[in-house]
Amino acid sequence: MAEPPVTHAQPGPATWVRVLVLLTIATVLEVLTYVFESTLGVLTAPILIFFAIVKFVLVVAYYMHLKYDARLLTGIFAWGMLIAISIFTAMAAIYHIYGQPLLTP
Repeated sequence: MAEPPVTHAQPGPATWVRVLVLLTIATVLEVLTYVFESTLGVLTAPILIFFAIVKFVLVVAYYMHLKYDARLLTGIFAWGMLIAISIFTAMAAIYHIYGQPLLTP
């Protein structure tokens, strides 16, 4: 006989409400960061990147159910975010060094 599939406990409504509240708070803080961009100055980008990472982790962990899947799948998504941040940082550094986009029409 075949073994029954391994199941895990599904999150309840309280968990979904917590995730909703956290995502809402992160979004409001992102908007406020943009509103106060002139006051925050150079801290604007790192703050927005931080909130992007927080929201990415919450969405991937709960809505894509990676919190309950194998750690390998979570690692794959984490590497994806690190690669995206690395590319963004490299492009920002290039733009800062040269003062203009490398590709001009």
